[in-house]
Amino acid sequence: MKRNPETYLDNCYGSRELNLLVEFSDLLGNKDINLNHVISQLGEHLLAERIILTIFNRESGQIFIEGLYGVSEEEKKDINYLPGEGIIGTVIETGKAVLIKKTGESESYLNRMRTPLKVNGEDVSFICVPIRYKNETIGTLSFHKIYGKSHILFDEDVRLLKIVGSMIGRAVRRKQEYAEEMAQLLNENQTLKGVLSNQIQSDNIIGNSGKMSDVFALIESVAATDATVLIRGESGVGKELIADAIHQNSHRKEKPFIKVNCAALPENLIESELFGHEKGAFTGAIATRAGRFEAADGGTLFLDEFGEIPLSTQVKLLRVIQQKEIERVGATKTIKTDVRIICATNRNLEELIQKGEFREDLYYRINVFPIYVPPLRERINDIPVLVNHFIDKFNKLHGKNIKRITSMAIDLLMVYHWPGNIRELENCLERACILSNDGVLRAHNMPPTLQTAVSSKTSETGTLETILEKHEKQLIMDAMVATKGNMVKAAKNLGITERMMGIRIKKYNIDPKRFKSRKADG
Repeated sequence: MKRNPETYLDNCYGSRELNLLVEFSDLLGNKDINLNHVISQLGEHLLAERIILTIFNRESGQIFIEGLYGVSEEEKKDINYLPGEGIIGTVIETGKAVLIKKTGESESYLNRMRTPLKVNGEDVSFICVPIRYKNETIGTLSFHKIYGKSHILFDEDVRLLKIVGSMIGRAVRRKQEYAEEMAQLLNENQTLKGVLSNQIQSDNIIGNSGKMSDVFALIESVAATDATVLIRGESGVGKELIADAIHQNSHRKEKPFIKVNCAALPENLIESELFGHEKGAFTGAIATRAGRFEAADGGTLFLDEFGEIPLSTQVKLLRVIQQKEIERVGATKTIKTDVRIICATNRNLEELIQKGEFREDLYYRINVFPIYVPPLRERINDIPVLVNHFIDKFNKLHGKNIKRITSMAIDLLMVYHWPGNIRELENCLERACILSNDGVLRAHNMPPTLQTAVSSKTSETGTLETILEKHEKQLIMDAMVATKGNMVKAAKNLGITERMMGIRIKKYNIDPKRFKSRKADG
């Protein structure tokens, strides 16, 4: 039985086309779409000389090339079209496919990519179809093909091109919408961060590091609620400022914000301070006195150094938190209170619970919404902005005119471990501002403890090798600072070879780039 050649050709073509479309469906379904790979596969299937994918940019009003086959990046450099311009622009404008059987005979064919009009003496055809998404033309898909290879299957090629164009259109629009959505989310995120920073950062809360951004986000989340907050962190990190920010951004901001330093109150007076007392309740109680809870009614009560509260008071405090009522010392009736409680401590409450020095039930009552404030050594990148803040503050406070701080002085601040955190930094800068007489903060204006902290701590411990390596590393870093990161000069100053210098730079994980942009002190 003889086969019909045309039917056989159609069957083979259809089978290969189906496999190709299945493959394209998989490729275009991926999140990261490789359009050039899709174009290349299509080009090989169509025996095309070149394939061009263009996308219409709605914002700029121009048509840009997004995918190519058989064209170098250099050839397509800076080529774009306007709607109505050339074949591609016409297809974008009309939404209709265009077929040019012989490009050399067409006046409307612009040929900006300098595509050969003949290949091996044969004419080149050009087919361009619109890429549509819903009712909108968003781009074009076109290809060049030798006329002798294409004229028999022109209709099939156009049909396939339209199908693939439709698939690409959906994928491209998804990609565009995703990019636009992400851009919008990023813009909203930046806007909200700006609003958040303006709302939360008072004149004293400074920080733009990732860790402080997390803290600001937590403040923003909890401020609008009445949840009890436990602020944890080392001494000097600014826990009181965080409490103040929570209150100022809450619906209680017009009400009292009462602060109590629990560590500063004697054990026999802390109950009276918190809950008040009746006249004659104890020796010296010559009049009835309201406590801090009553003073904070409707507002916020900040209990600093919360871990220092004695066990006897913890029991009564637990009842206040649970029942929302207090009882003055020496009184028999209760008083209802509406107080939001914020606690702060630098102590390890979990260890205190293990030692029996802190009630576990009270711990769970106050640990509703914990906020950890990182120490300054964990957010060193905040130091420059903190320095600027404190310089402005002390210029006003002491009538100074400090205009800048030298890079060497900043270096000292950046490498110090800051056991006293921001409070210590503030004190150091106040001292430096007072000592400066020329409007510049220099390294020698800083306390001696900062100037020796880089090379040593309070005592030298460890083996001789460890101590010597510590000093060797410091000498190399000092040489790199002095030569602004020039390893050759640093090696010469230290009397060692460049090779020895390179070995030690690598051994101590010193980054020479860190020193290159630095200016000499003064």
